[in-house]
Amino acid sequence: MEKKIKSQMSIMMGITLSLCLSFIGTFSSGNFTPVEFLKSFLESLAISLVIGCFVPMKPLEDKACEKAGITGKPFACRALGSLISDLIYTPIITICMVTINFVKIPAAHRPPYVIMLGKSMMISLVVAYLLIFLVGDPFMKLILKKNGVGGPPEGRK
Repeated sequence: MEKKIKSQMSIMMGITLSLCLSFIGTFSSGNFTPVEFLKSFLESLAISLVIGCFVPMKPLEDKACEKAGITGKPFACRALGSLISDLIYTPIITICMVTINFVKIPAAHRPPYVIMLGKSMMISLVVAYLLIFLVGDPFMKLILKKNGVGGPPEGRK
């Protein structure tokens, strides 16, 4: 049951993050078309689902809250957990997506890679943090309810 819940959460967060970050990325690049958005979304989703399969987010978040001494404080724990998720997912996704798009730009028209990456990274880190913080708990409650589990896990109320 725990693996099923973890998988469902990973899929929901992956879809949400990928949709938002792909929209913002293609829109801010000045190259927004439905086709480019869809390609960006699918690439980003694939990356986030791979990360979700290999990185045990809940244990990492719980351990960080414990080390920070905020285990009994739901708001502080959620803020720290969101930061950890953001710092794991966002840089990987952003670096991959910027690199993919950088290579697609004709050499004569490419901006410097560092500028492309820096701009994208700053925007993505802020947007992803807010998104993770705002939708993480509602998604978990929805998934727990869907799977017939009574309430949120300990420390995430």
